[in-house]
Amino acid sequence: MKGAEKIDVREIRRKLGLNQSQFWSKIGVTQSGGSRYESGRNIPRPVQALLRLVHIEQVDITKVKKDDIEVVEYLKASNPELYKSLKKEARAKRKERPTH
Repeated sequence: MKGAEKIDVREIRRKLGLNQSQFWSKIGVTQSGGSRYESGRNIPRPVQALLRLVHIEQVDITKVKKDDIEVVEYLKASNPELYKSLKKEARAKRKERPTH
């Protein structure tokens, strides 16, 4: 997509305090592949999506199951008010946890 905002993955990685190997291995990319992306090579959309999920949204993709996604989609569609309420409670709970 032309004109899309270019994300600075090196900056994201540095802000998280991770070296290239730690950062890229979480999404299944080798250190050398990640280095090429950080040097300006185009990042494929699936890799961009994983970067957003893992390093920006902080989703542990090793724990995500298809059943969980189906339950969330069902809840959103069948009872949107309950979904919003649970989402708000989960967000508040997450903010209570101490950061490392």
